[in-house]
Amino acid sequence: MDKISIEKVTKVFGPRPERALALLGEGKSKREIMDETRHAVGLVDVSFAVNEGETLVVMGLSGSGKSTLIRCLNGLIKPTSGRVLVDGADVTRMPEKALVAFRRRKFGMVFQNFALFPHRSVIRNVEYGLEVQGVDPSTRTAKAREALELVGLGGWEDSMPSQLSGGMQQRVGLARALAVDPDVLLMDEAFSALDPLIRRDMQHELISLQDRVQKTIVFITHDLDEAIKIGDRVVLMKDGAVVQIGTAEEILTNPAGRYVERFVEEVDVTKVLTARTVMIPTRAVAYAADGPRTALHKMKEAGISNIFVVKKDDSLLGIVSAAEAKSAIDRGEKNISSIIEEVRDKVGPDEPVSALIPIVAASGLPVAVVDGKDKLLGVVIKGSLLSCLAEGGSG
Repeated sequence: MDKISIEKVTKVFGPRPERALALLGEGKSKREIMDETRHAVGLVDVSFAVNEGETLVVMGLSGSGKSTLIRCLNGLIKPTSGRVLVDGADVTRMPEKALVAFRRRKFGMVFQNFALFPHRSVIRNVEYGLEVQGVDPSTRTAKAREALELVGLGGWEDSMPSQLSGGMQQRVGLARALAVDPDVLLMDEAFSALDPLIRRDMQHELISLQDRVQKTIVFITHDLDEAIKIGDRVVLMKDGAVVQIGTAEEILTNPAGRYVERFVEEVDVTKVLTARTVMIPTRAVAYAADGPRTALHKMKEAGISNIFVVKKDDSLLGIVSAAEAKSAIDRGEKNISSIIEEVRDKVGPDEPVSALIPIVAASGLPVAVVDGKDKLLGVVIKGSLLSCLAEGGSG
């Protein structure tokens, strides 16, 4: 089951949304509806799912609807139409008292402006959500300390917010959200108020933290570089509607229209594209039991001067050169097992192209792309790499 399911969610702000909904059905724009009805359209027929343990980034320009969307997820804003399901429970249909309890139990929220209480110490800020839930003092203090350790602020419990840097204050906000052990973290422009260096550090901290806690995270940003770095998938919004959903690589290589193209045109593709994108199928492979003449014939037919040697299950054994195969023929070798050399240059399919470039440049051999079980998936050669980069990643 999906952790969160958003089904045809539309939000119109104003006392009489019916006319605005009718105009939306006629294909009118947000501006046209505002001019005609004085009602603001926040979301338009938004549908997608968030997987358990996924970091989903929702991004778009100001006014795209991303902050409205995140508040619909936890019921702070009630959609005009559509449903929001969290673990199968319909947030949009809950009575207010049940919704408040559900929100406290299921969600942690981290804001752009830190939202710390200036008169409370760090640990008392982190305890706040537990305090609201009625957790006893000793338990909530213990949980708050654990959360502070998670975000690297152990030892700062008794400090006041004014004594902390911006990045440290945001860590306190994150610890406060984690202390209640929520299923879902909602992060609304959480790092936007930080200077670039601290922001980059916090992005790395979040990625590292997610490796440990495996929460479901919905992260709002207007920064594509941040979305690419943090997100397992990205939801790109414009004028309250979803224009594309996919991994950063999918959006970069197959942008859905000119609006998305403008978003991605300044992105350094070498940091987003991976070995999987630029690899090509192996033209031929050899097996250890093959004779040197067989291996040489395969190389000649494929137009290559080196051939990867694999087991029957495609796991990589090594590589054999044409020169070594010829020498083995001269020596009367029956198979190529004695001339198999270790593959020095092999990478996983998610290796970024930025890391591949120096490997390909330094090696005269193809680079093997292997999975976690060392099975050969494909190869990267200089030609395929340059071709993909020249086409902006669409090759």
